[in-house]
Amino acid sequence: MKGKYKFLLLALLIAFASCSFTSKKFEDPDKDKLLMQLITYLLDQGHFEPKDINDDFSFEVFEDYLNNVDQFKRFFYASDIKEFKAYQDKIDDQIKAYDVSFFNLTHQRLLQRIAEAKTIYTEILEKPFDFSKDEDYVADYEDLTYATNKRELKERWRQQLKFSTIANYDEIISQQEADSETSETNEKKSLKEIEAEARLATKESIDVLYDYIEDRTRNDWFSVYINAIVEGFDPHTFYFAPEDKERFDRDISGKFEGIGARLQKKVDGILVDEVISGGPAWRGNELEVGDQILKVKQEDENESINVVGMRLADAIKYIKGPKGTVVTLTLKKVDGTIQDISITRDVVELEETYAKSSIVEKEGKTFGVINLPKFYISFEDYNERNAASDIKKEILRLKEEGVEGLVMDLRNNGGGSLQTVVDIAGLFIEEGPIVQVKTTGSAKEVLADKDKSIVWDGPLVILVNELSASASEILAAAMQDYKRGIVIGSKQTYGKGTVQTVMDLNRMVKNNTKGDMGALKFTTQKFYRINGGSTQLEGVKSDVIVPDRYSYIDIGEKNQDNPLAWDKIDAADYEVWGNYFDYDTTISKSKARMAANEQLKLIDANAQWVKKIRDRESYSLNYETYKKEMDINEEEAKRFAKLSEYQTDLTFTSLPYEVKLMDKDSVLLEKRNRWHEALAKDVYVEEAINVLHDLKMTYAIKNKVAESVKN
Repeated sequence: MKGKYKFLLLALLIAFASCSFTSKKFEDPDKDKLLMQLITYLLDQGHFEPKDINDDFSFEVFEDYLNNVDQFKRFFYASDIKEFKAYQDKIDDQIKAYDVSFFNLTHQRLLQRIAEAKTIYTEILEKPFDFSKDEDYVADYEDLTYATNKRELKERWRQQLKFSTIANYDEIISQQEADSETSETNEKKSLKEIEAEARLATKESIDVLYDYIEDRTRNDWFSVYINAIVEGFDPHTFYFAPEDKERFDRDISGKFEGIGARLQKKVDGILVDEVISGGPAWRGNELEVGDQILKVKQEDENESINVVGMRLADAIKYIKGPKGTVVTLTLKKVDGTIQDISITRDVVELEETYAKSSIVEKEGKTFGVINLPKFYISFEDYNERNAASDIKKEILRLKEEGVEGLVMDLRNNGGGSLQTVVDIAGLFIEEGPIVQVKTTGSAKEVLADKDKSIVWDGPLVILVNELSASASEILAAAMQDYKRGIVIGSKQTYGKGTVQTVMDLNRMVKNNTKGDMGALKFTTQKFYRINGGSTQLEGVKSDVIVPDRYSYIDIGEKNQDNPLAWDKIDAADYEVWGNYFDYDTTISKSKARMAANEQLKLIDANAQWVKKIRDRESYSLNYETYKKEMDINEEEAKRFAKLSEYQTDLTFTSLPYEVKLMDKDSVLLEKRNRWHEALAKDVYVEEAINVLHDLKMTYAIKNKVAESVKN
């Protein structure tokens, strides 16, 4: 696939250089127009299913863009929308002409309305709310019309703010009641004081939101407009502004170069939200959660840069930097003191991105669980740390501990590198096709494991849920088609059966003087199971279906806008796994256990209740009525308290190599302890271990039968 990507990139670059666009035209002083040229060309030439950019497309972009910038309809007036509608069927023409006048008009108006709204909410929150008044707040924003005048808009803001405040009001009252039961003092706040405190909490919360909104530059808003256009092609085509591209690379590789801290912008400044375990800041042991960063100084500069009031993204640019360089931070410590600390930047690995494993003991037998959060890879060098090499290491380590079965936990794994999927699947079979890939106008390509060695030939279970997508679905489907493993989980997985290419737009422009153009991720291929069926929309159907919290919520590709269709191609040439595991009997026994499991029945009831809560659209703003409704919800919620009390009879321990690491790393120890505690309460893992045990037994029985037949 790596070669395929390079070929596509080269073909597009050559075609781009020889097309009607001259290099002079690409030196247009307007960066926005240049970006439009690049993106529309790539989508027309490289997308799996190019769209006709016509009036219908224009209407969709119009609706999606306005919904993205004003989802709750609390900025624009109906008169604004009426004015904007003059462009409703002309956006397609503007796209083709690289004209951004529709964006310019709406952007300027949006900034004006945002500033006006700040005055509105500030005025509203200066006056007390009357929680004895009978009125309702309707949260159905989709069917909400735009306000026709300032009075109507102010009333909309008032209801939204009162809804936020009544929740704070109830929380303060409940906390005071709880405190009075444990405290000997009888000091109580009056309802008037509580209302004022609740209103202040609402004000502080929305000030934080506005601080974020006001930090957004024109480029940030233009990215929203560009994405309203490109997502009209399919839900996975996306424009990355330069900062977003950097974040995407970090997430897919699981590492970056910097100080190793997560930062957050609050009203009082840029604060340290987390010190990443193992990173340079963690090793220095001077930076703490809660520290405020005031200034940043580079090793080759005399002056510090004041970052107070700076956009978080801009401040991060000064704080991050290449491995080996030194940055000095001026901090306001949690205790109020001012301190300078110097940190040598280094490669920071995000351990929560990477595969991890645990030994599981049940009734004297030992099994292994491997959790894979995503199929990570370094795009620069596949031989660097990647999901496939890590999984192989974990399997070999588990084998050394004598495990008799293996669980691959792909729940909530949204995918990643296609090549790593092929390599991981190859660990479980001798050789053969793993996935089929089709590009528009080309013959299908079969990606196969060509390594005859098998790292794990024992019982295998794949755990999935509705959020297992893309690469996760390929692995689960391949193991299911080969009858190599049993898939346990939701009725179906996410249903993302497409492949995306990320194109650095800077490579398309010679002598670029306009700054970083970002990147475009666009759909170039569809992939298919080796049995010929696509995972697009339909996902992978679990062999054993178990309810979970998402069972009644609309999650998945089929619920997205503009998804590509499901289809089917010819099956690849493959042979079902030849070992003596009785999958049908094992699946039948598992289904019987699941049907009788009281914990799963409670999980299903909870999922239905969550659906009911999520679908609610009207809330009372009368506190007495609000409180009664909350009490009813609380009573209903009590019957689900047992969910967190569930305990399996499984024992989880870390592998020896991690135990040694944890002797020096208390953060890793805490993370693994939390993971093991969660696994010990996990009914899905419990059933996976039961299935592994059953598979092991059927292997032993069938193996004896096979041997007796031979003799």
